[in-house]
Amino acid sequence: MVAYEPIWAIGTGKTATSAVANRVCGVVVRGTLAKLYGEQVAQTIRIQYGGSANEKNIGELMAMPDIDGALIGGASLKTDAFSEMVRITAGLY
Repeated sequence: MVAYEPIWAIGTGKTATSAVANRVCGVVVRGTLAKLYGEQVAQTIRIQYGGSANEKNIGELMAMPDIDGALIGGASLKTDAFSEMVRITAGLY
């Protein structure tokens, strides 16, 4: 498992658009893993996106094909927000 979080998102409340996060997770992160370890290995590694994921953007982020999970920071400390994130995510699968 690999977690990717843009440095500019740490503690800022800012998040990348779902399309940008998906591109970085798929093209950059998974692409680098493929170059280092081969495509077959790269496809088995789950990539989590961090970067101010919250109850407002989690559905869109988790719907992206190259984002396999979320690294939840500050939102995990807010019971109602975190519960909503779990509910939204569970409904996607």
